[in-house]
Amino acid sequence: MLYETDYKELKLFKKGKVRDVYEFDQKLLIIATDRISCFDVVLPTPIPDKGKMLTQLSLFWFSFLKDTIDNHLISSKLSDLPQSLKAHQDELDKRFVIVKKCKVIPFECVVRGYLSGSGWKEYSENKSVCGKRCYLRWRR
Repeated sequence: MLYETDYKELKLFKKGKVRDVYEFDQKLLIIATDRISCFDVVLPTPIPDKGKMLTQLSLFWFSFLKDTIDNHLISSKLSDLPQSLKAHQDELDKRFVIVKKCKVIPFECVVRGYLSGSGWKEYSENKSVCGKRCYLRWRR
């Protein structure tokens, strides 16, 4: 389990709710931890291997969409880790990506399997959830 990182060997770029980001050689190393957040609060109990699953899901989509749209991914191979982090390979395995620095376009997307309760009622009446207009696609 990896709740947080503190790699003095690299410059900390940003610490998010779930991911820790380090800077090296004009690139970023994004590490997905096992922290969980709920409504922008980091909870004290991590989920084992959550960071590995998040990273593998991201890698799937980067690969799946690579012929459709460019992305910032450089590598997720242990052999491409900075030399100074080679001693941490076991804890970083399957939970990091090395990416190009890019201009951030801030947006958030939440995917739900279903709507119920007040969310469904509002969507049924106004085609919005929490006052935000949205469009649902149905797949059966």
